[in-house]
Amino acid sequence: MDVMLAYDNSRNARIALSAVKDLLGGLKPTITLISVVEDVGSSTAVADDMFAEQYAEQKAGVEAAAAELAEAGFEAHVLLAEGDARKMILRAIDERKPDLLVMARHSHKPDPGPFNFITKRIDALVEEFDHMTFGSVSAFLARRAECPLLIIPTHAD
Repeated sequence: MDVMLAYDNSRNARIALSAVKDLLGGLKPTITLISVVEDVGSSTAVADDMFAEQYAEQKAGVEAAAAELAEAGFEAHVLLAEGDARKMILRAIDERKPDLLVMARHSHKPDPGPFNFITKRIDALVEEFDHMTFGSVSAFLARRAECPLLIIPTHAD
């Protein structure tokens, strides 16, 4: 069995990783962790630096998740992409043909940090804009992915 797990090293992605280990542990599927680094949307040198930093952090996070899966006895692979998350995940599904795509449902609880109050407000605005224009990543993939999709709830603790 081949499973693709959308993974960005966020709190929600870590919840999905844990769920995959718990739910599919007995099957020991091959798991491809797909992580998409989205462009910061600017052509300045500062934006290039921000992208490079985000890319390095996300790469380290997804590689650590793959190591965690390998330690638990799973065969794990990393697929790192750049661009729009919805489109890149859909492309990976079309190319890799997994038996199952697993991803976390978006929640309003941000990762811990010193600026949580700002993150919450920005996150709410971005989510509202996404729903008005494109829909969430999981909703987009539910409509278009040609494989089963398991969306893991990420309720606040």
